[in-house]
Amino acid sequence: MATLCRIMEIRIYFTGRVTLEVDGNIAVHEHQFRGKQGRLLFTYLASERTRPVPREELAKIIWPGEMALSWEVALSALISRLRGLLSPDGLKNQGIALSSSFGQYHLRLPKDTWIDLEAVTSAVDNAEGALRSGDPQSILGPATVAVSIARRPFLSGIDGEWVESQRRKLERQLLRALDCLSTMWLRIGEPSLAVETATQTVALDPFRERSYQLLMHAYDASGNKAEAVRLYHRLAEILAAELGTGPSAKTEAIYSGLLR
Repeated sequence: MATLCRIMEIRIYFTGRVTLEVDGNIAVHEHQFRGKQGRLLFTYLASERTRPVPREELAKIIWPGEMALSWEVALSALISRLRGLLSPDGLKNQGIALSSSFGQYHLRLPKDTWIDLEAVTSAVDNAEGALRSGDPQSILGPATVAVSIARRPFLSGIDGEWVESQRRKLERQLLRALDCLSTMWLRIGEPSLAVETATQTVALDPFRERSYQLLMHAYDASGNKAEAVRLYHRLAEILAAELGTGPSAKTEAIYSGLLR
């Protein structure tokens, strides 16, 4: 009787160190990619795993500037290296494979593969869903997971439009997760923790009014109305000096409430 292959948990991390884990054990470590281009190739193919990726598209991602005349040879070498890393029986038996046909490359992964870039999006959505449903106790877990992932560096030392777009996305998700935590702390009566969390969002993006609004509410709830008023004036000065505009109607309403 044939022995059934046990389905193992596959986890892929692109934030922090690029690694592939099987059942909690590292199957492919970052140093095995041997360079920035190998890490970027694996990251992009995994992110686009639902479709075959044309080699010209890959080349533009890996060499975002002007591509060398020998880019086809260089790309072929990178693909060969990645295929070798994914070739052990333990990975192939789990459904991990890199195929090529008609000038396209397709990285196939099991449907239930956990990838940190996707997990952070799901975690933020869950935290915001709990916020909308009025269930603050269910916010802490997913929001903390999202913050933990989004704080880690993404493909350190690698530049390019696609990489930068992913970094901006992670920063937006970090801000959203911190907003959830700030709101949660306010709702459960922990204004000092709300101040601490909202202060982080203001530091991350000094032009984002949502961060200031939450921090103003947090200062007010903690009994420090004077600091909330000073924060409003700080925001107004920054917006006027840098953007030539003023606070939104919502921010103005919070400020008026503080004065009353």
